[in-house]
Amino acid sequence: MGKYIIGITGASGSIYGVRLIEECLKAGHEVFMTITKSGRIVIKEELGLDLDMSPELVDQKLLDYFKVKEDVLKYYDIDHICGAIASGSFRTDGMVIAPCSMSTVSSIAHGSSKNLLERAADVMLKEGKPMLLVPRETPLSVIHLENLLKLAQLGVKIIPPMPAFYTHPKSIDDIVNHTLGRILDQLNIEHDLCKRWS
Repeated sequence: MGKYIIGITGASGSIYGVRLIEECLKAGHEVFMTITKSGRIVIKEELGLDLDMSPELVDQKLLDYFKVKEDVLKYYDIDHICGAIASGSFRTDGMVIAPCSMSTVSSIAHGSSKNLLERAADVMLKEGKPMLLVPRETPLSVIHLENLLKLAQLGVKIIPPMPAFYTHPKSIDDIVNHTLGRILDQLNIEHDLCKRWS
């Protein structure tokens, strides 16, 4: 069983983060998650999941939503800077931010740990732990590209959600699953979400 930190920001594409959590839990891994304030707004808009409530209620709502117990899923409020994932001594197998806004990319690239998500990412960098970003923006400005390049040079995996059409996707789920499969591949988590090229 692995331990993974999953962050969701306010970029469009909250389905990537939510589905990633589902797949990690299904594969028997522990998930430690945090969501930015704008991420909660986008989740409500895109998925109809209202998380505008106290951190304790959000924690319970997420346990109910994913139908799991608190021993495998732990939610940390974005302002809870003392959360376990803020420390380099916390053992984890990696971190994924999906989707990742360009604001968050910029903060991570410049070491600006203003909230728990950014601090957790900073810890991943300083500890040399695997970190994956799923950036959601288009077109990309030179600033965006420079920040992403800086992180890639530090070993961060940049995985934009780019659909493959050789799989002949029939639904949004097919398109989302392709990107999820690529993310899980990078984490060495077995899955059967997408058709492999042969």
